[in-house]
Amino acid sequence: MIIIRKNINPKSHMKNNSITPTNYSNCQIISLTFLRVLIGWHFLFEGLMKLYTPGWTAKSYLLGSVGPFSSVFHVLASNQTILSIVDNMNEWGLVLIGLGLFIGLFEKPLKVGGILLLLLYYLAYPPFPGLSVNAPLEGSYWIVNKNLIEMAALVVLYVFPSSQITGIDSFIFKTKNLPRE
Repeated sequence: MIIIRKNINPKSHMKNNSITPTNYSNCQIISLTFLRVLIGWHFLFEGLMKLYTPGWTAKSYLLGSVGPFSSVFHVLASNQTILSIVDNMNEWGLVLIGLGLFIGLFEKPLKVGGILLLLLYYLAYPPFPGLSVNAPLEGSYWIVNKNLIEMAALVVLYVFPSSQITGIDSFIFKTKNLPRE
């Protein structure tokens, strides 16, 4: 169910160098919300699958990484304490980012977290020419892969937020009406 607040001033305005979402059409609101919910579901599902898979660890993923930053990922996998921290941050980061995006709660910082997490996935297995990939990856093309596309979608959602209109944020962070010009 999408909740659209009707008491929003139709004029857009700048506040702290960001656009407050006050001039979206209904189609734009529905499209942005749909994209936010889809990405939220993807993150949430991935996180829950990792949490509920007995013995899941990112070790083989990190050890198989290729590209210019592979040595960093190999170091993360080589120390059991660090690996345990990485596993927990990965699992719970995916769950919390996904849940927040899905319900529209604290979406701005969670989108930044999602972008950073996807950037790490991208750097672990960059789809650059000449790199041999040690893991089966779907949706991987020359330079562009699904992580880069989802990262770009989160950037769009960051620039054009929707949770203050159609999410829990709409009840927490009331959008102030500006005086009409």
